[in-house]
Amino acid sequence: MKRIICVGNRYVPEDAVGPRVYDALVQRVLPDDVQVIDGGLAGLDLLRFIEGAERVVFVDRVAGFGGPEEVLILDAAEVATVGGVRYDHAAGLAYLLGVLPEVCEGALPEVLLVGVEGPPDDALVEQAATLSVQLVSGQWSGVRGH
Repeated sequence: MKRIICVGNRYVPEDAVGPRVYDALVQRVLPDDVQVIDGGLAGLDLLRFIEGAERVVFVDRVAGFGGPEEVLILDAAEVATVGGVRYDHAAGLAYLLGVLPEVCEGALPEVLLVGVEGPPDDALVEQAATLSVQLVSGQWSGVRGH
């Protein structure tokens, strides 16, 4: 199974890119082996969606990786390095990706992040949604990174 996990806070506009991409993706016809998950603010509870997956693409807002209003592709190691050490409920995606090699049972899936810099307008949401489907399906042939 391949999964797109959209994270963020739907009630805070500047952090709502994940939920908005989720809303866009559930309106599309996706391949049968792709599951879209509203990860909300689940943090470490998202581990159950990572274990056993072939590929996982997270969608979230990022800061400091690119220019304003940019959609980026980051790998798990890049994201894990920016989170700092936190052990509370606010540890977030960076913490989850940092501890993933230590807590995931079995083989680790390929994990990527579609990150959106800046507040998510409709064009950025659509771009992130399309890119996340391409990545999870292995159809992306562009340059990865930022």
